[in-house]
Amino acid sequence: MVTRRPVPVRAIVTAAGGFLLTWRLAMFPLAELLLLAFFLALAWLWWDSMQAREAAVVAARTACEAEGLQFLDDTVGIAGLRPARNANGRLLLQRAYDFEFSDTGDNRMKGSVVMLGRRVILLNIGRRPPATVIRLH
Repeated sequence: MVTRRPVPVRAIVTAAGGFLLTWRLAMFPLAELLLLAFFLALAWLWWDSMQAREAAVVAARTACEAEGLQFLDDTVGIAGLRPARNANGRLLLQRAYDFEFSDTGDNRMKGSVVMLGRRVILLNIGRRPPATVIRLH
């Protein structure tokens, strides 16, 4: 019985005089490479989504503070995810987030933030009822 050893990494001299490393395909089957690429893409999507979410939280909090509103729960929730192009034609992920705020402290109102990549392209705090004015004279 003959035992085979795996073929080691070989160095091939190219025409330009550099080295090119090759591996035997049996050492890394295609299915494993595709699975690895899938998990790397999934990890990138999670990391990029966390960065965009943090930018959305900051934008919502800043908008609420500027309007004199309370940003409730200090978080945003994902409402949509789709590919979209920016002004330069580059393909990015467009994410829509929902959040809640209050103007009096005892009610909840919905707002939304739309992000293209990590940039805010739309922030909506909705229409609020007009303040009631009581005249004394």
